[in-house]
Amino acid sequence: MEFSEHIKTANVEDVVLRQPLHPPSRGTLCITGHHLLFSDREQGSGRKVLLLLLRNVDAIEKSVENLLAHSGPFCTEGLSQRMSGSSGTITIKCKDLRVLHLDIPGMEQSLNIARSIETLSCLDGVSEMYPFFYRPSGVGLQDQWGLSSPEKHYSQMRELHDRWRLSTVNRDYRVCPSYPPAVIVPKHAGDDVLEKAAKFRQGGRFPVLCYYHRKNGMVIMRSSQPLTGANGKRCMEDEHLLRAVIDGSDRGFVIDTRSGQQALQARMTGGGFESKSCYSSWKRLHRQMERGKALQESLIKLVEACGDQSHNMDRWLSKLENSKWLSHVQTALSTAGLLAECVERDGHSVLVHGSEGTDSTLLISTLAQLIMDPWARTLEGFLALLEREWVQAGHPFRQRCAHSAYSHARLQQESPVFLLLLDCVWQLWRQFPLALGFSEALLLRLATEAYASDYGTFLCSSHQERCALGVTDNTHCLFRALLRPRERDCYSNPLYEPTELAIWPSVHPQALQLWRGFFLRWTPQARHLEEAQEEIRNMVTEWGKLALSRCPESTQRREDVQPEHVEHLRRDTTQVQ
Repeated sequence: MEFSEHIKTANVEDVVLRQPLHPPSRGTLCITGHHLLFSDREQGSGRKVLLLLLRNVDAIEKSVENLLAHSGPFCTEGLSQRMSGSSGTITIKCKDLRVLHLDIPGMEQSLNIARSIETLSCLDGVSEMYPFFYRPSGVGLQDQWGLSSPEKHYSQMRELHDRWRLSTVNRDYRVCPSYPPAVIVPKHAGDDVLEKAAKFRQGGRFPVLCYYHRKNGMVIMRSSQPLTGANGKRCMEDEHLLRAVIDGSDRGFVIDTRSGQQALQARMTGGGFESKSCYSSWKRLHRQMERGKALQESLIKLVEACGDQSHNMDRWLSKLENSKWLSHVQTALSTAGLLAECVERDGHSVLVHGSEGTDSTLLISTLAQLIMDPWARTLEGFLALLEREWVQAGHPFRQRCAHSAYSHARLQQESPVFLLLLDCVWQLWRQFPLALGFSEALLLRLATEAYASDYGTFLCSSHQERCALGVTDNTHCLFRALLRPRERDCYSNPLYEPTELAIWPSVHPQALQLWRGFFLRWTPQARHLEEAQEEIRNMVTEWGKLALSRCPESTQRREDVQPEHVEHLRRDTTQVQ
């Protein structure tokens, strides 16, 4: 397909751009197959270019106005005849929650630009998307696309080798289309057992290992729901597989991310749950978590509340509460805490699933690992965790992140589960400022990249799809890019102090806050907060360098000063808010 087919007007002069945190500016607007470019040509301002990836456009609105009646800062005498009549204003609402306004002279040009943006921002073909064209200077396409693989992860976990094995039963994706070719399973469960267990689980997602707790040898498994149906069907191979997981332990737990009533209703449509009579060594716990349409509508209501210009505190708080977003954050963190408590404190293995096992299941397993695993709280460990638990495990990014909060399209499979994860991680980061090796800037970057990216990491919904469409061969990996030295410095936490202890988040309502850095990121207040945090970050970084240069044989003084830095950070943040 030629992108030029969708571009009737490639560039327009004398366009006025209005965007958050900047004064209006006049310049030249240009549209390409993947980007919208605006070049500021105002005298004395220097040439500044806005580059917007068209994939970032969530909704576009058009309006007509009469320039002669316009009294804005650019309404001067001597405007050309072309601008003296009607003009068009295009409002672009982005997936990263920015809202841009373009005043374009000439209705025909305005409509042409709007149509081009609407078409090019919604291209369905994966190979037509920008990651297939993005070639950063000095970086070639890597032989190894991601950070790791199930094979490498298994080889590094030598503690697993006595009781667990690496199975390639899914090497041709026939057993489970959404799983990677290799998975970790109990050693006493043969491939024939796995194949039959897969037929008993929705989408073929049979129980696989996602986390091994080194302290006590307990594990977290994840899967989809069993297909027991209304008649209570059994699968001996599935039961054998779960018996092999606990291997003589007195009990394991199944955390079902649906309510008991929802699980019962699922049996009427062919789904179900693990019955006590068939899985006697497993105790089932239900923790209802919203997903799908309910979660997407919650995000829409929250963004609407954040854009409320009424300045009425009671109205704002009412809208925030009605969105229920912080309730979803609370439920996710409390359920992850329950999972971590079963493994860390009680010493039991746990199987996690909901219905499909591709959304809330991954959310809970990821948060639990952050709570328990010190390696997952490092920058590299966190990115590897996201790759393993979301990219390789088959979260359908392509469907879930098709639209954000502004789209007028009818909701289909959109759901901000990954954004909810990042919000929960931010809550952990705020409550434990020394325990996580990465900064809020990394979470903001990931939230943006999930919806529109130069990289291929979040393009598709499964390992099979990425291989079939050439994503792994023809695009760059975001996670590898974030670990390059310059990026690593930007996204590391200068206050980080490793700890082997678990970090247990508080889920009381007063302990959870709105993620201002994301949901209010385009407001002046958020910008002041960001500037204050950056200044503190630079001070801490420079202090660390100075301390090391003066006393290279010891880092004790750094530990003595850090609580004071944290208190300054909290105090400055409170003042800005």
